[in-house]
Amino acid sequence: MEDPLLLGLVIAVAGVIVIVVINTLAQRLGVAGPLLLVAVGLIISVLPFVDIPPIPPEWILVGVLPPLLYSAAVKLPAIEFRRDFGPIAGMAVVLVLVSAIVLGVFFWLVIPSVSLPVGIALGAILSPTDAVATSIAKRLGIAPRVVTMLEGESLLNDATALVLLRTAVAAIAGGFSVWGAIGTFAWGVVAALIVGAIVGWVVLMLREWIGGAAANTAISFCAPFLAYLPTEHLGGSGLVAAVVAGIVAGQGSRRRLTPEQRLSDNLNWRTIEQVLEGAVFLVMGLELRDILEQTIADVGSFGHAVWQGVWLALVALAIVLLVRTAYVSLVVWGQSRRADRLDRDRLTHFSERLDGLEDGSIPFPQGRGAPSDPARQQRRVDTMRTRVNRLIADFDYYQSQPVGWRNGTILVWAGMRGVVTLAAAQTLPREGIDHRALLVFVAFLVALISLMMQGFTLPWVVRILGLANTGEESPLAGEKARLDAALRAASAQALSSTELRKHDGAPFTPQLTERLRDQMSAPPSDDRSAVAREMLELRLISITAMRRSLADLSHGGSYSSATLRHALAELDADEMSLRLRLEDE
Repeated sequence: MEDPLLLGLVIAVAGVIVIVVINTLAQRLGVAGPLLLVAVGLIISVLPFVDIPPIPPEWILVGVLPPLLYSAAVKLPAIEFRRDFGPIAGMAVVLVLVSAIVLGVFFWLVIPSVSLPVGIALGAILSPTDAVATSIAKRLGIAPRVVTMLEGESLLNDATALVLLRTAVAAIAGGFSVWGAIGTFAWGVVAALIVGAIVGWVVLMLREWIGGAAANTAISFCAPFLAYLPTEHLGGSGLVAAVVAGIVAGQGSRRRLTPEQRLSDNLNWRTIEQVLEGAVFLVMGLELRDILEQTIADVGSFGHAVWQGVWLALVALAIVLLVRTAYVSLVVWGQSRRADRLDRDRLTHFSERLDGLEDGSIPFPQGRGAPSDPARQQRRVDTMRTRVNRLIADFDYYQSQPVGWRNGTILVWAGMRGVVTLAAAQTLPREGIDHRALLVFVAFLVALISLMMQGFTLPWVVRILGLANTGEESPLAGEKARLDAALRAASAQALSSTELRKHDGAPFTPQLTERLRDQMSAPPSDDRSAVAREMLELRLISITAMRRSLADLSHGGSYSSATLRHALAELDADEMSLRLRLEDE
């Protein structure tokens, strides 16, 4: 096929079909789809009659990673992310720096032609866990807290690794300075936070103004690139900017977007995720032959190239896992100390004192800086109550989901390397680095061995540790029941208003509002009998009140992000169903 455009189209179509078929087959076999896609890519790459053109690493770093990280950030459980931001940031920054330095010293000592800056550059490439590879762990039913820590780490550590890589490359060219490196890293993070937050907010406002679900989803596809490109131009981390934009958009969608828009986002982004995730793993396998041929040309023989690459990769992976084990051990110890420092009885006592201040049984303290106006006193009490309730919820969270040695083992073993490692390795400069092809081959083998070894054995490790999902009732079931009761109470209170009006402005009859209020106050029923148009309109008012209450409840930390997200999806589905039925009336 001589036409390169037509050839590219054929390859793209064939790739999508292979991704869909392999993922479907993996589900039926009970195996992670990405692992099978890597294996298929490896098989295809060694076929003599298949010629896959080299894929520029920029396609992965610029074209694939921003939307994947943005989509993961939109769904990031913000409450749990806040609670464990300390250990997440530590693993994303400190662990990457320590791992890169230790690896850099190793490569500097064992490869005579490799300088320390080159070794640290390769160490920076091998240190971060891969956000796409970490998705394998999410399918195993392990503790949500562990999943959040893994996901948060993998979303943020790419920035540390890429900034460190740039610094090491500058040192190779003779332009390194410690303060310059620190300033570059600080600016990379600050620029990403500012640009990502602005882009996320602007896109959210634009989508609210546009209204249409299809057009909204099209705008959301542009958001990660709108955050990535200007941040990279300013010298910041475009990947972190895409993550920040996704977090802002995800948290604001509950208030700003309609149920149709959220449903459209969910379905279309799931399709994009499946295709892009599958593509990066398939590409990872397909690049074996090209990388091996370059290594053979560099080293001199097939046997020598394979031996050099394999033993360097195995030792490097062992170093990465040992450093990670030591650091995660510190995290586990620190989290146990953190939970012990919280005193729930003291917090409960303080909450009772706030109750006394509110009902007047305890006088408000007077003194310098104390508000004398009753309204200001009430605002002060409300602020303090919010903080205390949040601390109590955090305490309950830490107690119910402790990070013990078993979960610590999962944190170590689920930290896999992936296609980001391979793409970053291929950005190493061709000038000033001896045996560059060998270093790229080592990075490829580390990513491949980590992904296949840890990915295939992770389900076995989860079962051995007794952390597998046994099919019992979810621990979130009780939490969901409490949230449903709170939302029904908010609905009943809204229906008690005497100012409710139909779409034409006429009031509802008291008998109708009483009937629906009784229904919402009672536990849900499976009764699906037809209702009148006025009852449908009242139910829409009820859903609006429950959604408003849900937004307020989400700030207190008493409910997990998974429970809140599920409740919002239920309200969205109910509202869309009611509006369709109203259109038929």
